[in-house]
Amino acid sequence: MLRDHRPLVVTFADKAAVREYVADRVGMRYLPDAAVFDAPTELLTADLPDALVLKPTHGSGAAIIVSPSAPVEARLPEDGSWVYRHVRPEHAPREHLVRLATDWLSQLYGQGPNREWVYGRVPRRIIVEEMLGGATDRIPDDYKLFVFHGRVQYVQVDAGRFAGRTQDFFDRDWTHLPLSGGPPWADPTPPRPAGLDEMIRVAEALGADTDFVRVDLYDVDGRIVFGELTSFPAGGDSPFHPESFNTEFGRHWTVPRRYR
Repeated sequence: MLRDHRPLVVTFADKAAVREYVADRVGMRYLPDAAVFDAPTELLTADLPDALVLKPTHGSGAAIIVSPSAPVEARLPEDGSWVYRHVRPEHAPREHLVRLATDWLSQLYGQGPNREWVYGRVPRRIIVEEMLGGATDRIPDDYKLFVFHGRVQYVQVDAGRFAGRTQDFFDRDWTHLPLSGGPPWADPTPPRPAGLDEMIRVAEALGADTDFVRVDLYDVDGRIVFGELTSFPAGGDSPFHPESFNTEFGRHWTVPRRYR
């Protein structure tokens, strides 16, 4: 965050611009359907599906997911809080989505010039993606692949984001690691996904031009779908327990003396 100010890192962080990078490296077939809007009011007349994901392009950790499988009692926040929320279509009126999106675009995401500085260089827009629920309209598990110098070394699996969230870490051979990042482990342990080899190929292609990036992917009924590229997971503040895994992860990373 202090030293790597390459335009490539800004592209990774921009949820709209990164789509062109992904299409060029691995093909359009891995991208979710999406539309980008410069002004939130465009949402009022846009042809949107009943199930969708609404996000700002210039930050992380905010998303409104609209689909029939949301809890009956779930509601949108009243303001543009930087949160995840899953609601049913009848509880997501366009006018409310516009208010939330407008508030998002008024905010500069990131903490100061030396923290997640990339987001200050990303145009503030709104992106609407297809909801990746598959046949069951279920929020899919999130596979986060840690790529060091073009090679996947670890995979983090987050499940149950809106209810009973779990988090597990594996090496590339799917050996479960005795590592906690905060949420509890899943019980039973997540099985090796059938699409793991394909996910590794995609992640390594996307991370080939940098020393480190986390590549987030989904496996939706056998379809591998791109989520995002993250150069600064959790802004560098995600703890590992035990701390020895800081060294374990870091041994794969040779930080360049100078970024060009």
